[in-house]
Amino acid sequence: MQGLPMSRIVVSPLHAAAPLRAAQAGVHRQALLLPTALAAWLACCSSASAQTPPPAAPAALPEVTVTSSGLSLGATEMTTPVSVLEGDTLVRQRAATLGETLESEPGVQATHFGAGASRPIVRGMDGPRVQIVSDGAELHDASTVSPDHAVASEPLLARQIEVLRGPSALVHSAGAVGGVVNVLDGRVPTQRPAKAVEGSAELRAASAAGEGAAAFELTTGAGPLVLHAEGARRSAGDYRVGKGWSPEGSMLRRVPGSFSRGDTGSVGLSWVGDAGYLGLAFTRQTARYGLPGHQHGLEHCHTHGSQLHCGVHATPLVDKAEDDHDHDHSDVPVVDLLSERVDLRGEWRRPAPGIAALRLRAGSTDYRHDELEGGVAATTFRNRAHDLRLELQHEPIAGLRGLVGVHTVQRRFRADGEEAYVLPTETRRTGVFWLEEYRWQQWRFEAALRHDQQTSEEIESRTRRSHSGTSASLGAVWNFTPGWALATSWTRAHRAPTAEELYARGLHLATRTYERGDANLRSEVSNNFDIGLRKTAGDTTFAVSAFRNRIGRYIYGRTLDVVDGLQLLQYSQQDAVFTGLEGQVRQRLNRHWGVDWGVGLFGDVVRARLADGSALPRIAPARLGVRLDGEWGAWQGQVEWVQVSSQRRVAALETATPGYGMLNAGLAWRGQWQGTPWQVYLKGQNLTNRLAYAHTSYIKTDAPLRGRNLVAGVRVDF
Repeated sequence: MQGLPMSRIVVSPLHAAAPLRAAQAGVHRQALLLPTALAAWLACCSSASAQTPPPAAPAALPEVTVTSSGLSLGATEMTTPVSVLEGDTLVRQRAATLGETLESEPGVQATHFGAGASRPIVRGMDGPRVQIVSDGAELHDASTVSPDHAVASEPLLARQIEVLRGPSALVHSAGAVGGVVNVLDGRVPTQRPAKAVEGSAELRAASAAGEGAAAFELTTGAGPLVLHAEGARRSAGDYRVGKGWSPEGSMLRRVPGSFSRGDTGSVGLSWVGDAGYLGLAFTRQTARYGLPGHQHGLEHCHTHGSQLHCGVHATPLVDKAEDDHDHDHSDVPVVDLLSERVDLRGEWRRPAPGIAALRLRAGSTDYRHDELEGGVAATTFRNRAHDLRLELQHEPIAGLRGLVGVHTVQRRFRADGEEAYVLPTETRRTGVFWLEEYRWQQWRFEAALRHDQQTSEEIESRTRRSHSGTSASLGAVWNFTPGWALATSWTRAHRAPTAEELYARGLHLATRTYERGDANLRSEVSNNFDIGLRKTAGDTTFAVSAFRNRIGRYIYGRTLDVVDGLQLLQYSQQDAVFTGLEGQVRQRLNRHWGVDWGVGLFGDVVRARLADGSALPRIAPARLGVRLDGEWGAWQGQVEWVQVSSQRRVAALETATPGYGMLNAGLAWRGQWQGTPWQVYLKGQNLTNRLAYAHTSYIKTDAPLRGRNLVAGVRVDF
């Protein structure tokens, strides 16, 4: 579970944790009352504000720039909901993985696969439907293939993280039906440092896994040349879970194989002038983490039509030769990861009349990870990718401001070894996009258009499939009174199937699945409608959004059979509907004992159904929480309770998950020493040490969420 941020930028965080078994039915009903609870709270807050005279200058939430919007808009100008984590909030909310860092945001949860791998789930969608980019450049790893594969991004080195919900960010991808996560970093310098040397250093430790982490960054310059270096290291053992966990009758308190270690280093050099910059950076990331819940004895399972058979006469999978060596299966499998990436970034402002800026993003990634069993590489995954992105932003024309661009990606992916369930493939993707905005009085209008062409080839058989589609979005924001905004958007988007959905064929023991692709899959077509109301000034602030996404030919893994916990998944298509609500509200209270107090309510819920009425698997349950926060001089603190409902709306052959509640708290102190700002923070997660299971996880019963965890950290900026 994640730490508690001390302040919010756009939306308030949510924290998931331990179950309340005795009140499962009541918890479920409470979470379903989220719309009513938010409405009642808004009414009460509005009434309170009406009775209490507001201050002369009502406080407003600080505005931040959303770079992933394409036009560097403010968060309050967006037509779709967005969360922006930066500054002190990001420092205290960061965790070992990107999924854990963001899972407390409304509408965002995490996949959870031990401590080494966790990817964001946005509005019930994960994998390739949530695109992760680094300063606008697509990240290339193996995390979209399976939840046991880590995201090649280090949260400790992030300067800002943006979460755009819904598929309206067409400047990045038409396939990001769930949303886009943009991790901003400083690996390529974009401006000259104000001092000869500037940077930061941070140390942190956590109790549940004996975790220690450290990070630094340094920037210096000489004339137009600017050099930047950064690095991070973390190490954690197997983590403790809440009280009462007894897998297979034992009384284990730690999850075997949940350890995680990693190192990330980057160096970048830029030429920075008055009209722009051009820079190059090299980043190397290594990680070594365990795969909890790995079950042996299923290595020779195979299929008979739509059924699994795990008898002793089983034949090798995917036409591989007989295993010529034995492994020590008593050890937990370990992922040994290496990612090397080169980034080229540049911007040229006003190069010619009528052109506001030209932007370049290019990258080359060489990614590899071995899955070790008994110290031997049983399976190796490789991903070599190249991407190029060019944007031209034009000056206003008849009141229209916008940009056009092109984005190309070439990806060669292969797996070799015992669990090479993904056949070697090469994917080429090209997209052209166009975005425009128009402002009139209190209104802002936005329109985007994108066309994509994708070709996926299975290298061994030379089977090739091509998909194309045109996507469009329309949105509007009405600032009908100062501090208030009503936003709505509609998006029609095409998502081409991934190479794994087309060509997968084989056993994957980490997720206990046997996966079969379908080379005849067609592109998904989603129609998403989103409406939201925001108030960003005054004693009462809130943001509430509702969405409905109808997806034609939705691609999902349909479970055909289950034997000894092993699932046979067939990638299939059927129309689906995702409906949800997410929001938060905060009321500033009067000052007592010299402390500026505030109380908030927050929550989210999503329902996902196929056309035949059946539920989709691993859809996150509803959440509802309440928080009390206070600020006194250099001190900040808060305490919150989050209730997560049970999830009984399950797919065929899927098990239900009990609900749980969690108590979290945090305290921070900021100070200066000889003009150098620094801060110390302490946060407690799952303070009641509840046992909790994440319904979104493939291994929820083998790797529950963390038990009581105390996190302490110190950071210095210079």
